[in-house]
Amino acid sequence: MRRVVFNQKGGVGKSSITANLAAISASKGLKTLLVDLDPQCNSSHYLLGEGVNDVKSDIFDFFTQVLELRNKGAALEDHISATPHPDLHLIASNPQLGDLHSKLEAKHKIYKLRDALNELNHYDAVYIDTPPAFNFYTLSALVAAQGCLIPFDCDEFSRQALYALLENVQEVQDDHNPDLIVEGIVVNQYQPRANLSRQIVDSLRDDQLPVLDSFVSSSIKMKESHNESLPLIHYAPSHKLTREFLALFAELNP
Repeated sequence: MRRVVFNQKGGVGKSSITANLAAISASKGLKTLLVDLDPQCNSSHYLLGEGVNDVKSDIFDFFTQVLELRNKGAALEDHISATPHPDLHLIASNPQLGDLHSKLEAKHKIYKLRDALNELNHYDAVYIDTPPAFNFYTLSALVAAQGCLIPFDCDEFSRQALYALLENVQEVQDDHNPDLIVEGIVVNQYQPRANLSRQIVDSLRDDQLPVLDSFVSSSIKMKESHNESLPLIHYAPSHKLTREFLALFAELNP
């Protein structure tokens, strides 16, 4: 399965969810690739720490070659980095991605990532992290993916924005990728004792939106694992938050 984790709103946990699901996938013996398309590079730092500075080639280099019309001779394979974790590989991001955005968009290169990923048929799972915007990189990811996960934090602004986000995904399905499915909405930083959180989740379900059963709660362990550049399955394998991610992974991979 090739999954994109997407939300136009920042601070909803896209990188945390992407990296932790990918790490769990690899821990189960699945050969897993994470593609980081966010210029903030959060997933890349999460998996490599300071080692991200030693990456020899990344997604910026791939898209640069696409623009230079050399992409036929440059496969995504050339831009993959190993991580400290068995079976988990990364195509790191780069803050310079923003410099290429308008050029890639003007030349209509939205299918290049999909075509390149199609050549990587030796991975069991691919997870794609995206920037907090509906732009060229996000569109490329949605075109390339089979499944879409939508992180959601329980506040009214996020609820209102969710409907516009789903309309954008529907447009991509109609125009570019009819096989894309919305696998579900991941409720993140959930506070079960807060009435507002429960009310908002209930309203989404009343509207027949695909809210997943596995919620992810708020915990300092997430920040600690970021600081250590260790996904939760390696940093705190028995912690409640890790168990929640394991439950989420199991729900997505029955």
